[in-house]
Amino acid sequence: MIYLLEDDDSIRDFVIYSLNSQGMEARGFGLPSQFWQAVEQEAPSLVLLDIMLPEEDGLTVLKKLRAAPRTATVPVIMLTAKSTEYDKVLGLDGGADDYVAKPFGMMELLSRIRALLRRTERGDAPLRLGCLEVDPARHTVHVEGKEVALTQKEFEVLCLLLRSRGQVLSRETLIQRVWGYAFTGESRTVDVHMRTLRQKLGPAGAYIETVRGYGYKISGET
Repeated sequence: MIYLLEDDDSIRDFVIYSLNSQGMEARGFGLPSQFWQAVEQEAPSLVLLDIMLPEEDGLTVLKKLRAAPRTATVPVIMLTAKSTEYDKVLGLDGGADDYVAKPFGMMELLSRIRALLRRTERGDAPLRLGCLEVDPARHTVHVEGKEVALTQKEFEVLCLLLRSRGQVLSRETLIQRVWGYAFTGESRTVDVHMRTLRQKLGPAGAYIETVRGYGYKISGET
Protein backbone atom coordinates (compact mmCIF):
# COMPACT_ATOMS: atom_id res chain seq x y z
CA MET A 1 0.00 0.00 0.00
CA ILE A 2 1.38 3.41 -1.04
CA TYR A 3 0.52 6.41 1.17
CA LEU A 4 0.50 9.98 -0.14
CA LEU A 5 0.55 12.85 2.36
CA GLU A 6 -0.34 15.96 0.35
CA ASP A 7 -2.61 18.84 1.41
CA ASP A 8 -3.38 20.01 -2.14
CA ASP A 9 -6.63 18.22 -3.03
CA SER A 10 -6.15 18.36 -6.80
CA ILE A 11 -2.61 16.96 -6.70
CA ARG A 12 -3.57 14.31 -4.17
CA ASP A 13 -6.60 13.13 -6.14
CA PHE A 14 -4.67 13.06 -9.43
CA VAL A 15 -1.73 11.08 -8.02
CA ILE A 16 -3.95 8.56 -6.21
CA TYR A 17 -6.09 8.09 -9.34
CA SER A 18 -2.97 7.57 -11.48
CA LEU A 19 -1.46 5.05 -9.06
CA ASN A 20 -4.69 3.08 -8.77
CA SER A 21 -5.12 3.05 -12.55
CA GLN A 22 -1.65 1.46 -12.81
CA GLY A 23 -2.63 -1.35 -10.45
CA MET A 24 -0.93 0.14 -7.38
CA GLU A 25 -2.93 0.31 -4.16
CA ALA A 26 -2.72 3.85 -2.82
CA ARG A 27 -4.36 6.07 -0.22
CA GLY A 28 -4.15 9.85 0.11
CA PHE A 29 -4.19 12.03 3.22
CA GLY A 30 -4.48 15.80 3.55
CA LEU A 31 -3.39 16.00 7.19
CA PRO A 32 -0.51 14.36 9.07
CA SER A 33 -2.94 13.31 11.83
CA GLN A 34 -4.94 11.30 9.28
CA PHE A 35 -1.72 9.81 7.92
CA TRP A 36 -0.52 8.69 11.37
CA GLN A 37 -3.85 7.05 12.12
CA ALA A 38 -3.54 5.00 8.92
CA VAL A 39 0.09 4.07 9.70
CA GLU A 40 -1.00 2.69 13.07
CA GLN A 41 -3.44 0.39 11.30
CA GLU A 42 -1.23 -0.63 8.37
CA ALA A 43 2.40 0.22 7.63
CA PRO A 44 2.82 1.43 4.02
CA SER A 45 5.13 -0.14 1.46
CA LEU A 46 6.14 3.34 0.25
CA VAL A 47 5.36 6.95 1.24
CA LEU A 48 5.03 10.01 -1.02
CA LEU A 49 5.55 12.98 1.26
CA ASP A 50 5.08 16.70 0.75
CA ILE A 51 7.18 19.15 2.80
CA MET A 52 4.77 22.08 3.24
CA LEU A 53 1.91 20.68 5.33
CA PRO A 54 -0.50 21.86 8.03
CA GLU A 55 -0.04 20.53 11.61
CA GLU A 56 3.60 19.51 11.03
CA ASP A 57 5.97 19.80 8.08
CA GLY A 58 7.07 16.87 5.95
CA LEU A 59 10.63 16.81 7.31
CA THR A 60 9.22 16.31 10.81
CA VAL A 61 7.00 13.50 9.51
CA LEU A 62 10.04 11.95 7.83
CA LYS A 63 12.05 12.15 11.05
CA LYS A 64 9.28 10.35 12.97
CA LEU A 65 9.02 7.65 10.31
CA ARG A 66 12.75 6.97 10.51
CA ALA A 67 12.75 6.97 14.32
CA ALA A 68 10.02 4.31 14.61
CA PRO A 69 11.28 0.70 14.18
CA ARG A 70 8.08 -0.25 12.32
CA THR A 71 8.61 2.37 9.59
CA ALA A 72 12.37 3.01 9.76
CA THR A 73 13.04 1.27 6.45
CA VAL A 74 9.88 2.25 4.55
CA PRO A 75 11.01 3.97 1.31
CA VAL A 76 10.05 7.65 1.14
CA ILE A 77 9.90 9.96 -1.88
CA MET A 78 9.69 13.67 -1.10
CA LEU A 79 7.13 15.43 -3.32
CA THR A 80 7.46 19.16 -2.93
CA ALA A 81 7.51 22.58 -4.51
CA LYS A 82 10.81 23.26 -2.77
CA SER A 83 13.45 22.46 -5.36
CA THR A 84 16.62 24.23 -4.17
CA GLU A 85 19.72 22.11 -3.60
CA TYR A 86 19.62 22.95 0.12
CA ASP A 87 16.07 21.63 0.47
CA LYS A 88 16.98 18.52 -1.51
CA VAL A 89 19.97 17.81 0.74
CA LEU A 90 17.83 18.33 3.85
CA GLY A 91 15.34 15.74 2.64
CA LEU A 92 17.92 13.18 1.56
CA ASP A 93 20.03 13.62 4.67
CA GLY A 94 16.86 13.27 6.74
CA GLY A 95 16.39 9.77 5.35
CA ALA A 96 14.38 10.28 2.16
CA ASP A 97 15.11 7.83 -0.64
CA ASP A 98 14.25 10.11 -3.55
CA TYR A 99 13.13 13.68 -4.24
CA VAL A 100 10.73 14.91 -6.92
CA ALA A 101 10.08 18.63 -7.32
CA LYS A 102 6.72 20.08 -8.36
CA PRO A 103 5.51 20.42 -11.01
CA PHE A 104 6.35 16.85 -11.94
CA GLY A 105 5.36 14.49 -14.74
CA MET A 106 3.24 11.55 -13.64
CA MET A 107 5.16 9.13 -15.86
CA GLU A 108 8.43 10.13 -14.19
CA LEU A 109 6.90 9.73 -10.73
CA LEU A 110 5.55 6.28 -11.60
CA SER A 111 8.97 5.27 -12.94
CA ARG A 112 10.69 6.40 -9.75
CA ILE A 113 8.15 4.57 -7.59
CA ARG A 114 8.59 1.33 -9.54
CA ALA A 115 12.38 1.59 -9.43
CA LEU A 116 12.37 2.20 -5.68
CA LEU A 117 9.97 -0.68 -5.02
CA ARG A 118 12.12 -3.00 -7.15
CA ARG A 119 15.20 -2.13 -5.11
CA THR A 120 13.46 -2.61 -1.78
CA GLU A 121 11.71 -5.85 -2.69
CA ARG A 122 14.68 -7.59 -4.34
CA GLY A 123 15.78 -10.75 -2.55
CA ASP A 124 19.41 -11.85 -2.18
CA ALA A 125 21.55 -14.26 -0.21
CA PRO A 126 22.74 -13.10 3.24
CA LEU A 127 25.92 -11.03 3.33
CA ARG A 128 28.38 -11.65 6.18
CA LEU A 129 31.59 -10.00 7.35
CA GLY A 130 33.03 -10.57 10.81
CA CYS A 131 30.39 -9.63 13.40
CA LEU A 132 28.15 -8.15 10.68
CA GLU A 133 25.33 -10.08 9.01
CA VAL A 134 22.97 -8.53 6.45
CA ASP A 135 19.95 -10.35 5.02
CA PRO A 136 18.67 -8.44 1.95
CA ALA A 137 15.67 -10.76 1.54
CA ARG A 138 14.44 -10.11 5.08
CA HIS A 139 15.85 -6.58 5.15
CA THR A 140 17.62 -7.16 8.47
CA VAL A 141 21.03 -6.18 9.83
CA HIS A 142 22.68 -7.80 12.84
CA VAL A 143 25.91 -6.81 14.58
CA GLU A 144 27.23 -9.28 17.16
CA GLY A 145 23.82 -10.96 17.02
CA LYS A 146 21.87 -7.79 17.83
CA GLU A 147 19.52 -6.29 15.26
CA VAL A 148 20.31 -2.79 13.99
CA ALA A 149 17.66 -0.51 12.42
CA LEU A 150 18.80 1.30 9.28
CA THR A 151 17.02 3.62 6.88
CA GLN A 152 16.38 2.33 3.37
CA LYS A 153 19.27 4.31 1.89
CA GLU A 154 21.68 3.25 4.65
CA PHE A 155 20.68 -0.35 4.01
CA GLU A 156 21.22 -0.01 0.25
CA VAL A 157 24.63 1.63 0.75
CA LEU A 158 25.72 -1.15 3.11
CA CYS A 159 24.56 -3.90 0.73
CA LEU A 160 26.33 -2.25 -2.21
CA LEU A 161 29.59 -1.97 -0.26
CA LEU A 162 29.39 -5.60 0.88
CA ARG A 163 28.64 -6.86 -2.63
CA SER A 164 31.61 -4.82 -3.90
CA ARG A 165 33.96 -6.00 -1.11
CA GLY A 166 37.51 -4.89 -1.68
CA GLN A 167 36.50 -2.47 -4.43
CA VAL A 168 36.66 1.28 -3.87
CA LEU A 169 33.34 2.93 -4.78
CA SER A 170 33.49 6.61 -5.66
CA ARG A 171 30.94 9.06 -4.33
CA GLU A 172 29.73 9.44 -7.93
CA THR A 173 29.10 5.69 -8.18
CA LEU A 174 27.26 5.61 -4.86
CA ILE A 175 25.04 8.54 -5.85
CA GLN A 176 24.17 6.98 -9.20
CA ARG A 177 23.59 3.41 -7.97
CA VAL A 178 21.85 4.14 -4.66
CA TRP A 179 20.14 7.50 -5.16
CA GLY A 180 19.61 7.10 -8.89
CA TYR A 181 20.55 10.56 -10.15
CA ALA A 182 23.58 12.13 -11.81
CA PHE A 183 26.46 13.23 -9.59
CA THR A 184 26.82 17.03 -9.49
CA GLY A 185 29.88 17.33 -7.26
CA GLU A 186 27.80 17.43 -4.07
CA SER A 187 29.21 14.73 -1.77
CA ARG A 188 27.60 15.79 1.50
CA THR A 189 24.66 13.41 1.09
CA VAL A 190 26.96 10.38 0.78
CA ASP A 191 29.27 11.49 3.60
CA VAL A 192 26.39 12.13 6.01
CA HIS A 193 24.89 8.71 5.29
CA MET A 194 28.28 7.04 5.81
CA ARG A 195 28.79 8.80 9.12
CA THR A 196 25.40 7.79 10.50
CA LEU A 197 25.76 4.26 9.09
CA ARG A 198 29.07 3.78 10.91
CA GLN A 199 27.58 5.04 14.14
CA LYS A 200 24.60 2.68 13.92
CA LEU A 201 26.80 -0.33 13.10
CA GLY A 202 28.91 0.18 16.22
CA PRO A 203 31.96 -2.12 16.10
CA ALA A 204 31.10 -3.20 12.54
CA GLY A 205 31.29 0.44 11.44
CA ALA A 206 35.07 0.06 11.37
CA TYR A 207 34.70 -2.21 8.33
CA ILE A 208 33.78 0.84 6.22
CA GLU A 209 36.97 2.53 5.07
CA THR A 210 37.26 6.07 3.69
CA VAL A 211 39.46 6.50 0.64
CA ARG A 212 40.41 10.13 0.95
CA GLY A 213 39.31 12.32 -1.92
CA TYR A 214 37.52 9.50 -3.70
CA GLY A 215 35.00 7.34 -1.87
CA TYR A 216 34.51 4.29 0.35
CA LYS A 217 35.10 0.56 0.51
CA ILE A 218 34.65 -2.50 2.69
CA SER A 219 37.47 -5.03 2.93
CA GLY A 220 37.92 -8.28 4.83
CA GLU A 221 36.93 -11.93 4.81
CA THR A 222 33.59 -13.47 5.83
